[in-house]
Amino acid sequence: MRPAVVLLPLLALPLLLNDFWLTQVATRALILGVMALSLSFLATYLGVVSFAQATMAGVAGYTMAYFGPNTVGLGVPLPFWVTIPIALALATVSGALVGLIARRSRGIYAIMITLAIGVAFFYFTRQNYTFFNGWTGFSGVRAPEIAGISLRDPLPLYLLSLATAGLALALVSGFVRSPLGLTIQAVRDAPGRVLALGISVTTPIVAAFAFSGFLAGAGGILNVWYQERISSFSVGLGPIIDILIISVIGGLRHPAGAFVGAVVFVLLDTFAVDLIDRERFNTLIGCVLLLIVVVAPGGLHQLGADWIARLRSPDAKSKSSVRANS
Repeated sequence: MRPAVVLLPLLALPLLLNDFWLTQVATRALILGVMALSLSFLATYLGVVSFAQATMAGVAGYTMAYFGPNTVGLGVPLPFWVTIPIALALATVSGALVGLIARRSRGIYAIMITLAIGVAFFYFTRQNYTFFNGWTGFSGVRAPEIAGISLRDPLPLYLLSLATAGLALALVSGFVRSPLGLTIQAVRDAPGRVLALGISVTTPIVAAFAFSGFLAGAGGILNVWYQERISSFSVGLGPIIDILIISVIGGLRHPAGAFVGAVVFVLLDTFAVDLIDRERFNTLIGCVLLLIVVVAPGGLHQLGADWIARLRSPDAKSKSSVRANS
């Protein structure tokens, strides 16, 4: 499917949706999709499932809060065009550090190590008041105003999130075709052969985690502007699991599936109170996740791709028969 086929309807959404749907559903789904994309990238091209993506996003979010406007009186105010590169750089470095720690791990061991890193960061932010303001965190973290246009408004924030999501997908597509991206995939498939060629497997693994941290950092910046606050709860076990759930629902091995899973997750989260009691949301999302794993192990993205292939197969067969007869 060509990007323009998907992009044009998304650009037209502001004409069809009110501010509630545009902000609470569309914008939030794009932001969560970018963060889930960072996990899908690692799972798809490195073959590693990481539970530290919320940590990488949180590093960027806390950086924006500390060096940006807030209502807690903590931090060093800097212009947003200076803070954004710093936030992305720190998120990238945090991803590289996670990759350096987990470089020798695969499967369940990689999951446990990255989960331990995520939980450790959660408790560190809760107990540190110098940079993270402890339990309370930061509030009043507002998106900047550019040329008289406030990025806090529904339409500008949606368009910014859409542009970031599109750019993130384009970066992933280009990165995996680069020599470094191909090396990362080679490490996934045959690390022994990569070593036999005289190439260290550590560098590609750290590079993959660093790129994943960059993607998660972009989502973290948008998320802190969307929420207008960040605290230890933003990087706790809940967000860690949510990113995994979104990726699995959409298709853990399909980067674009991160956004499909994000839409489903946000719709359930937003309207769960109308379906069941709000406190039963975890039960609802757990049942949906179980259904996806049983019915469509490849996620909704793979399920949709299979349906499209089945619909096209009769046309392909008829065309081939016509050519044969002619």
